[in-house]
Amino acid sequence: MGFFDKIFGRKEKETLDQGLQKTKENFFSKITKAVAGKSTVDTEVLDELEEALVGADVGVDTTVKIIDRIEKRVARDKYLNTSELNGLLQEEITQLLVDAPTNNSYSFQQELPATPYVILVVGVNGVGKTTTIGKLAYNFKKAGKKVLLGAADTFRAAAVDQLTIWSDRVGVDIVKQEMGSDPAAVAFDTVQSGVAKGYDVIIIDTAGRLHNKAHLMEELSKIRRVVQKVIPQAPHEVLLVLDGSTGQNALEQARHFTAATDVTALAITKLDGTAKGGVVLAIASQFQIPVKFIGMGEKMEDLLVFDKREFVRSLFNMV
Repeated sequence: MGFFDKIFGRKEKETLDQGLQKTKENFFSKITKAVAGKSTVDTEVLDELEEALVGADVGVDTTVKIIDRIEKRVARDKYLNTSELNGLLQEEITQLLVDAPTNNSYSFQQELPATPYVILVVGVNGVGKTTTIGKLAYNFKKAGKKVLLGAADTFRAAAVDQLTIWSDRVGVDIVKQEMGSDPAAVAFDTVQSGVAKGYDVIIIDTAGRLHNKAHLMEELSKIRRVVQKVIPQAPHEVLLVLDGSTGQNALEQARHFTAATDVTALAITKLDGTAKGGVVLAIASQFQIPVKFIGMGEKMEDLLVFDKREFVRSLFNMV
């Protein structure tokens, strides 16, 4: 029985399998081509496999790690045929990703490590940041938590409007100010209100701009400072939202944001309908930051808690 069986159910597991369908087709077509007509895993097969993994958006750095592990396995076992390759790939990819400091026991139902639990959400515009916040609010509320949203992306009127729509849809409260207001002031008011009124979870949206990394760093640092005036240990989580359908561009965004602030967890969105889901492996491995959530659609229920073993299982399951 896998993690999804214990925390969710068959429906969510099917959502994962269906959402990764295009990625699986892309991934397997390249791997199948790499081993076609070969009886053993030799240097030629490894070269083809390396090209296939890179072409599936697994990324160069992660691909090199995987190939290196397989080369050592082949050298140790002396003989390995291509029919065993899929099983070996699953094993080595899973082992590689398990090495990342992830929390595989996470669920929305579990007791929060702090109350209120403050989540600062970062990411560029258009990656599904606001939608992810709405889905998080829905899941926390469904688990019996009292949730408050903070609209600290005050540079775009649409950002505040979108978050307000989500707060109405989910049925949770929101703290907001006029467009152009100081984001740190909104964050401060949100946390202060959250403490005063006994909220369990506070989720704060932030502006998603990358054109000036120094300004981004300054703004996020200011938000962190004012939040800590109310709760010294906050934010308890800095969640970076990335668009999985952009492939390697998501890696570049991750580099910028991890340089600008202390990112503690990742949410990868828009994995349904894309063939670039392999980038999840690249991001999780390269940055050694746990992927905590994956987005598989627009509905409130379409945010899954990420489990590396289940992800790899689904990636190799063509049934």
